[in-house]
Amino acid sequence: MRGSTRPIHLIGGGQRTARQRPESLLEAVFADAGRERPSVAYVGVASDDDGDFFRWLAAIFKRAGAGEVRLVPLASPRSDVAEARAVLESCDIVFISGGDVEAGMKHLERHGLSAYLRNLYLAGKGFFGLSAGSIMLARCWVRWADPRDDASVETFPCMALAPLVCDTHAESDDWEELRTLLALTDETVGFGIPTGAALRVGPDGALSAVGKAVHRLSHHRGRIARLTDLAPL
Repeated sequence: MRGSTRPIHLIGGGQRTARQRPESLLEAVFADAGRERPSVAYVGVASDDDGDFFRWLAAIFKRAGAGEVRLVPLASPRSDVAEARAVLESCDIVFISGGDVEAGMKHLERHGLSAYLRNLYLAGKGFFGLSAGSIMLARCWVRWADPRDDASVETFPCMALAPLVCDTHAESDDWEELRTLLALTDETVGFGIPTGAALRVGPDGALSAVGKAVHRLSHHRGRIARLTDLAPL
């Protein structure tokens, strides 16, 4: 199995996205797809395959240069996994939607698709995510077994296509959950992708910010500090 030849784009998203024009970030995604008007397989597990969200984003994708955008419904235990795999294999690029990280990963694991998607990436398939979808493409995330008890926090694995940890559009709380994640893991750097920004992860692991600066936090000897931002090229 060869390494991927396509980058991963992790888009910050956020509540202001609906009032902005995210096409410039998406144009960078589709320019890296290797063909004009690339077809997109839309994996909406983090938003329970929400139809309105799919239609809204599909229209934006097409304005930004995508071709056909197909929903891959996987949020139900009765989903047709064979059909889903056929769509995923035939598309030019796979999109992982926003929503709830833990719920999205549970759907993928139920259908045995987390490792499958990673193998598609390693075979050369392009991927991009938005908000929770960006976090799902990274190594791991945090959850609280009891939301009222801070001591119940723990990590859980994500797809690990992007060899890093990140959070999205949480600049207003100074990346509180990302700081928690760093404190619980051996990761030395975490990336905060604000609204209006994307983090491009090249096939060789090279990182670049798109749209605006991406924040970086370091974890060293139990202390977490803000590093110099990763500025757009």
